[in-house]
Amino acid sequence: MRWNHLAEDPTPAAGAVNPALFGTSAVTTRTFDTPEFRGITFHEVRARSIVNRVPGASRMPFEWTVNPYRGCSHACVYCFARKTHGYLDLDTGIGFDSQIVVKVNAPELLRRELSSRQWRGAHIAMGTNVDCYQRAEGRYRLMPGIIDALREHANPFSVLTKGTLILRDLDALRRAADVTDVGISVSVGFLDAELWRTVEPGTPAPERRLDVVRALTARGLGCGVLMAPVIPFLGDRPEQLRATVRAIAEAGAVSVTPLVLHLRPGAREWFMAWLARHHPGLVPRYERMYASGSYAPTWYQRRITRQVHELAAEYGIGPAGRGASRRIAPPQRPVPAPEAAPSGPTQLTLL
Repeated sequence: MRWNHLAEDPTPAAGAVNPALFGTSAVTTRTFDTPEFRGITFHEVRARSIVNRVPGASRMPFEWTVNPYRGCSHACVYCFARKTHGYLDLDTGIGFDSQIVVKVNAPELLRRELSSRQWRGAHIAMGTNVDCYQRAEGRYRLMPGIIDALREHANPFSVLTKGTLILRDLDALRRAADVTDVGISVSVGFLDAELWRTVEPGTPAPERRLDVVRALTARGLGCGVLMAPVIPFLGDRPEQLRATVRAIAEAGAVSVTPLVLHLRPGAREWFMAWLARHHPGLVPRYERMYASGSYAPTWYQRRITRQVHELAAEYGIGPAGRGASRRIAPPQRPVPAPEAAPSGPTQLTLL
C-alpha cells in the first residue's frame, strides 16, 4: 500500500517517482473481533499533517478541513470519498467500508499546526470527507482532543455528521462555543426505512439522527440539517420531501439545506452496482440523468431546492447560511493573522 505520503517521518526510496502514502514503519494494523467492529480492519498511522486545504474549484464556503479518519464504516453506497481510498491502493468498494485509516496523532498534530506562526485562524470544517463520528471514533476518541485544541486557540470550526456519537462530546462543544464560532450540522436526506437500510447500512437510523438535533438544540447548540442526498426517483416524491422537512422542523433544526445526489468517479460505479441489484428498472433513467457528468441536471437540482425551501418556510425554518448551520456567536477575541497559511495535502470536499 502507498503509505509514505501521510507518514510523520516519510523516508521514500532514493529516486522514487511516486512514493507511498505512508511509511510501513508508521502503520499498525489491528482487527478487533467484537460485534461493533467485526469485519473492520484499522490501520493506525502517525500522520504528517492534519489541516488540509480544500481544492480551489470546490463549492464549499471554507478553505480548510481536518479528517482524522480515511474510509468510513457508515458504508454509504453513494459516498464521493470512495475514490480517495484508491490513493492508498485500497479497494474503493468494500475496502472503503472496512479498511479504516486512523490518524492516531491527530489531536497533538492539530495543536502543533494551530500554534504555527503561519496559521491565520481560518474556519476548519470536519466531516466533509468521511464522518469523524463513525464507529471507529468510539474506540479511538480523537474528536475530544481535536475539539479541545480548536477551543484552546479560539479557532472557528464546524462539524457535519450522520453519527449519534457526537452527543458524547456535548460538553466539549459547548465549551468551544463559549469562545469561538461553532457550527454543527446533521445529515438526513430522507426518512424511508427500507431505503436507509440498503443505501446507508452502517449509519444510525434517520430518526436517531433527528434525536441528535433535538439534544443539541436542548443544550443551546443550534443545529442545521443537510438534507443529503436527495436521491432521484427513490426519495424525491413531493410527499417524501414534505415528510422529511416536517420531521426536521419538529426536531428543532435551525436550517435545512437540500443536496441532490451526485456521483463522482469511484462512487458512481459502486452506486450503480447497488442500483442494478436493488432497483434495476431505474438504471436507464440514471444513465440518462447523469450522462453529462457527476451532477444531476441543473433544472432538477433547482426544482428540488425550490421545493425544500418552500416547505422549510412553511414549517418555520430556512436554508442554511455560510458553513451549513447557524453559528454560536462567540465573544470577540482577536486572532493573530501572520503572513501565510500552511501548505498541506489537498483534500476532497462534500460539494
